[in-house]
Amino acid sequence: MSVGLAGRAARGALSTGVGLAARMTLQLASVVVLSRLLSPGDYGLVAMVVAIIGIGDTLRDFGLSSAAIQSPDLSRGQRSNLFWTNTAIGLGLGLVALAGSGAVAAFYDEPALTAVTQALAVTFLLNGMMTQYRAGLIRDMRFRTVAAVDVAAPAAALATAVALAAAGAGYWALVAQQVVQAAVGLVAVAVAGRWLPGRYDRSAPMRSLYRFGGHLLASQLVGYLANNVDSLTIGHRFGAHPLGVYNRAFQLLMNPLNQVRAPSTTVALPVLSRAAGTPQFDEIVRTGQLVLAYPVTIGLAVVAGTADPLVAVLLGPAWQEVPPVLRLLAVAGIFQTLSYVGYWVYLSRGLTRELLHYSFASAAIRITCVLVGSTWGVVGVAAGYALAPLLAWPLSLWWLGRTAGLPVRPLYLGAGRVLLVGAAAGAAAAAAAAAPVTPWLQVVAGAAAAALACGAALVLPAVRRDLHELRRAARSALRGRRA
Repeated sequence: MSVGLAGRAARGALSTGVGLAARMTLQLASVVVLSRLLSPGDYGLVAMVVAIIGIGDTLRDFGLSSAAIQSPDLSRGQRSNLFWTNTAIGLGLGLVALAGSGAVAAFYDEPALTAVTQALAVTFLLNGMMTQYRAGLIRDMRFRTVAAVDVAAPAAALATAVALAAAGAGYWALVAQQVVQAAVGLVAVAVAGRWLPGRYDRSAPMRSLYRFGGHLLASQLVGYLANNVDSLTIGHRFGAHPLGVYNRAFQLLMNPLNQVRAPSTTVALPVLSRAAGTPQFDEIVRTGQLVLAYPVTIGLAVVAGTADPLVAVLLGPAWQEVPPVLRLLAVAGIFQTLSYVGYWVYLSRGLTRELLHYSFASAAIRITCVLVGSTWGVVGVAAGYALAPLLAWPLSLWWLGRTAGLPVRPLYLGAGRVLLVGAAAGAAAAAAAAAPVTPWLQVVAGAAAAALACGAALVLPAVRRDLHELRRAARSALRGRRA
């Protein structure tokens, strides 16, 4: 990888990391504050709608943001065409949501969902208009700007939601949170992008972009169905309150996790797209796996080990059903993260058809596990959700090696070391959190014990080499920041 590209990647990683820390703080604040102002039923009602109409947000993108980012050359006409395509799709989906709001309410037998669905319909248009502005910033590697927008929009949305919830607005506070975040995000990226789309240019070549987007869209739709079968099943079979409990565990864990993984793709996709075909590509992938997997796995292991006191501290006594679900979702998050590196490779090399084939297999595994697990209620659903990525992860690396020609043995070995350190950290955290002290002290003790376990793991030479690699990546990021 060239020095210039390495520097931009490092600066992007550092800017993205700072933004990530701010977003995770906002996410935690949202969970802690709103959980004390709203009931499980409030969360369950909004989660019911999001589980169904959320598929429209995947359709709205149509894979065209990634198509724009990875394209070697993108003309002004092509960019304008992509903007109008995403906007038209967003408008169409918003109208479909308006027309189908009654059907959503009937599916769950919850009349209140009609108005909720209608209110959320506007987010399709707002997000559709935002798609190519955001893609343009990422394509130009303006990661600091992207990070700033990704903090400002949820901050404004959280302030709105807290004010409304405190005023007694109930689930409407959560609806307003989503609408405000989309609106502020659109204004911010449009101002930062300093670009106005032209008229649709019929002479601009679009076939390759639409083909890339179409294959990616199909993969994302399959993935969306698999990722939301848990919420759909709980909401349909068990109702709003159990779904609210599950949703709190999911929001507490998986949403912050997605806040980590999505920005990693923001940096990895343009960097790997430019490094494709060079000897440095494999090295970047291996390093990227370690940089993402070690902190995520150790963090999730601590969450699993301290689930009971952590929920007591963050959510309060009204959410005592959350800890067993939280532990299982932590396991799911670990193995999902280990598979995530393959997503970077498929996109950066334009292998969206191969990604689609893998998505079908992984979706079948997850849907089967969740539906079977639902026999044992909400905890059974969470267990199925956790088992699925554990089974799919080895398959993901095998398919990656076969279709992308990437050496996967180093990825298996690296993941094995990560899992070993994570297991030690989780076990130590669980043992320390069992001490007969207050929940706050149990959480602190668990985190401290996990840190000691990670330090003890450094007796292994392979783990020390990984630490050296992480330090090298951090130094590169800091040098790039000063450059």
